[in-house]
Amino acid sequence: MRKPVLLITRRLPPAVEARARRDYEVRQNSDDRLLSADEILRNAEGADAILCAPGDRLDADLIARLPQSVKVIATFSVGFDHIDIAAARARGIPVCHTPDVLSVATAELAMLLILAAARRAGEGERLVRSGRWTGWAPTQLLGTQVSGKRLGIFGMGRIGRELARIARGFQMEVHYRDVAPLPEALAQDAIYHASDESFLPLCQFLSLHAPGGEATRKWLNAERIARLPRGAVVVNAARGSLIDDAALIAALKTGQVAAAGLDVYEGEPNLNPEYRTLENVFLLPHLGSATVETRDAMGFLALDGIDAVLNGKTPSNLVP
Repeated sequence: MRKPVLLITRRLPPAVEARARRDYEVRQNSDDRLLSADEILRNAEGADAILCAPGDRLDADLIARLPQSVKVIATFSVGFDHIDIAAARARGIPVCHTPDVLSVATAELAMLLILAAARRAGEGERLVRSGRWTGWAPTQLLGTQVSGKRLGIFGMGRIGRELARIARGFQMEVHYRDVAPLPEALAQDAIYHASDESFLPLCQFLSLHAPGGEATRKWLNAERIARLPRGAVVVNAARGSLIDDAALIAALKTGQVAAAGLDVYEGEPNLNPEYRTLENVFLLPHLGSATVETRDAMGFLALDGIDAVLNGKTPSNLVP
């Protein structure tokens, strides 16, 4: 009995690749670079399934041209804005993603951004690495204490709730902004805000965890930044599209925002070059889910979804 053919567009963790090869005839992009639309289409010929990743642009035109053999698409990510879901539905191709399994890792990364931005860790690391550090001084790289401060979370989904849990260990007072309040069992002591006007002025720290898309594009703009208390710290481990880069950069230069910690960027990897010139920005290369445990779990969940579809079942991780 022949194995189904699976196109994998990027290199994946070894355990995930091993399982894929066990169950499928795998066609893989061994160069680990972004494939063009034509390359995806050529490699998808005769394939039963595609396992893609963020950066792969599966737009309506590409999906319309996929061979009839393709029965399911899975993405190695929670986000799926790189896939035209409507076009896939029109073709009758289910799309699976990887929710839930990366919430803790991404929340840990958000807390790292908060701490690093507040305590000027990037500046300190660069000082030591450059050989310019001359020793301890009473006023050297004074930052902002995190413990006991107010944390605002924009988007209180699974990752936002995990960050709230971690922040409570720092005795932070948690406020959140979302479309509706959570049940008390999920919100615990976090304080809900129905408007930006009540939420933003309280945010000594603001962490972004909303989904991408047009509804939230450039949500953190100049008007909202002006509502933050002067000297606030902003971090983003969600989507680069949530921030108006020009507005945040201007606020970082004036001190309206004291520091920022960023793991995601609009148009990444081509982030706004001005970020690199600012000492008060801590920059990471999209590491939110980058733990062995989490990336393995993501790959296994994506494969679970593909398995289910090809066996005539409804996957638990179907894109809603």
